[in-house]
Amino acid sequence: MDLDKRQRAMLREMGVRLWQPPSPPPVAADDAINTVAVGARLERAEARFDAEAAPARGAPAPALRPVPAQAPVARPAPGLQPRPAGVELMDWPALQAAVAGCRACALCESRKNTVFGIGPVAADGAAPQVDWLIVGEAPGENEDIAGEPFVGQAGKLLDNMLLAIGLQRGNADATAPRAGVSTSVFITNVLKCRPPANRNPDPAEVAQCEPYLKRQVELLQPKMILALGKFAAQSLLQDSVPELHKIPLGKLRGQVFRYLGVPVVVSYHPAYLLRSLGDKAKAWDDLCLALNVAPTVVRSA
Repeated sequence: MDLDKRQRAMLREMGVRLWQPPSPPPVAADDAINTVAVGARLERAEARFDAEAAPARGAPAPALRPVPAQAPVARPAPGLQPRPAGVELMDWPALQAAVAGCRACALCESRKNTVFGIGPVAADGAAPQVDWLIVGEAPGENEDIAGEPFVGQAGKLLDNMLLAIGLQRGNADATAPRAGVSTSVFITNVLKCRPPANRNPDPAEVAQCEPYLKRQVELLQPKMILALGKFAAQSLLQDSVPELHKIPLGKLRGQVFRYLGVPVVVSYHPAYLLRSLGDKAKAWDDLCLALNVAPTVVRSA
């Protein structure tokens, strides 16, 4: 209570005692100095923090030091395995089994069936000896389901093209273009598994399948290879044609190349011809070129 001296005297005369708050203890000189020093240090720290957090107006904010990003660690996709070793030494049944069980790239995760190829079958299970080897690019949806190359509309067109020059897929007894000649055909693809959504083959996928195709050529020993499409041509001719990736498919037509000593003729893929009907005449020219180059096989009496 805030009372003056007269009011306090009257209350004492009436016997009323007033409560007085105790006086604070005196502060020692050393404690007072310490308190001041601590306060000063706090003020200096706050000022330094403010100066660093809020630079002067117009001055650029200090650049933050970038934290170096760690390189991602390459890890194999789950379920993948290296391509079987010794493909270059496999016989025909071993090669078929290696392709059927291959899990060397991610295409194995989405495929329904591998597509090894189709053609005549040798009685002893060995590789059939064929006259023509037709190489496409990759299986499509229908091929993935059937496990056989060139089915559906593109396959029908290919069959008609072959029949037009007297050939038939997988039939060594088909009527040949000239009397007394028998010609057998084996059909396969560069890739043995379907790329998702029928996209173009990836270079890494082509590299994984290339040894399978090479071994097929070595075992089949064809007299002629017909490469249908850009990726088939690039896979077969990559070691013999400089800067092949820069050459359009149309520029590769009309020539005879070699793969493992076998003549190679390049033409359009039947799926492309279904979209570009005007190029069918060019594909016919390619078939005639291959037919003229390929050695004939005389039917035994």
